[in-house]
Amino acid sequence: MAMMTEFKEFAMKGNVVDLAVGVIIGGAFGKIVDSLVQDVIMPPIGRIFGGLDFANYYLPLNGQATTMTLVEAKKAGAVLAYGNFLTILLNFVILAFIIFQMVRLMNKARRSEPVAPAPAPVTPEDIVLLREIRDSLQKNGQNSNDLAK
Repeated sequence: MAMMTEFKEFAMKGNVVDLAVGVIIGGAFGKIVDSLVQDVIMPPIGRIFGGLDFANYYLPLNGQATTMTLVEAKKAGAVLAYGNFLTILLNFVILAFIIFQMVRLMNKARRSEPVAPAPAPVTPEDIVLLREIRDSLQKNGQNSNDLAK
């Protein structure tokens, strides 16, 4: 029973909840970037490289015909699917760039916040009284020296 209570405390900490929200949003954002790459960026690139779907570019390793789609070629044997790899690599580069920009903006926002100076520590009353006594004694000591001259 104590382990369940301890686990509940761990799971309800702010950092764990924030991490879970970040993972969920990151997964959804990854799908958006994946769609951007596959549906918007890769078709024009594929058109430039001969009008084929770039993800279907592969090198056959079992003597398959190069006119087959990637799925068909995989069913016939091993293939080196470099087009699919390039698509995923482009997804990563775009996602990494966007995350870099977000972190950069967050760092700028943190730097622009003015840092309030720490308030001066309050001197305890007994220290203030001791300083007044010291100053008074020093002042009276100077007056005594003046009289002796």
